[in-house]
Amino acid sequence: MAFLILPFLFIFFVPSTNAAYWPPSPGYYPSSKFRSMSFYQGYRNLWGPGHQNVDNYGITIWLDRTSGSGFKSVKPFRSGYFGASIKLQTGYTAGVITAFYLSNSEAHPGYHDEVDIEFLGTTFGKPYTLQTNVYIRGSGDGKIIGREMKFHLWFDPTKNFHHYAILWSPKEIIFFVDDVPIRRYPRKSVATFPLRPMWLYGSIWDASSWATEDGKYKADYNYQPFVGKFINFKASGCTAYASPRCRPVSASPFRSGRLTRQQYRAMKWVQSHYLVYNYCKDYKRDHSLTPECWR
Repeated sequence: MAFLILPFLFIFFVPSTNAAYWPPSPGYYPSSKFRSMSFYQGYRNLWGPGHQNVDNYGITIWLDRTSGSGFKSVKPFRSGYFGASIKLQTGYTAGVITAFYLSNSEAHPGYHDEVDIEFLGTTFGKPYTLQTNVYIRGSGDGKIIGREMKFHLWFDPTKNFHHYAILWSPKEIIFFVDDVPIRRYPRKSVATFPLRPMWLYGSIWDASSWATEDGKYKADYNYQPFVGKFINFKASGCTAYASPRCRPVSASPFRSGRLTRQQYRAMKWVQSHYLVYNYCKDYKRDHSLTPECWR
């Protein structure tokens, strides 16, 4: 009887070698085309200087019950490729946002543009949510029209550094994770696309009112500090002070910036397997305000 049981156990407990849950190769790796920089080559502290540590490789920022922290690029840009390798806090991180984003909120308070990569903290045993968002001429008084697409990741972002990037050109915005495009936001009209110069920011802060399951779970400072680590910064493109002849950078082999078929296939795969929220598919929302969702 033992000889019959052992083969049965072997069949059911051998680890799977199926790679079906890892994205197909995009075939092109834009992060390799842009030079890395140290933190002080491109950034400065914005707030919470006592809650950050800069070394030769990058910056570590943290949130505790007294403060969070943030940093900002020295220069504003009107287009470009913006990336960083980020490692997130493990364990209970509900209510905590670790963010890497473009914004002109200080130049246009109450009426600013923003392009976000935000990691929404979580509870034990549940994955982080990567939220991408685009809004144009928004404000902090409840009139923001969010364009959120949320993803789970095909890896644990607390184990190692992974590269996250935004490609912003006058024609489109593309979000990348480890060079795999996960979302493309095309310019459909001036009214629905950010065109004013923006700075690049990173931050960690308490967003307990909405970050985790719509505010169901709050930040618990028994688990402080909450830490975000950023290295391998990349910021290449046309600054706000560049000549009008400055050509936007590309995230594909094509000078036009158009994604290849292989890149589109990789993006479609990610959206098929790991997309967990798409504002265009949320029928509770008023889509008269998001005409880019119209078919």
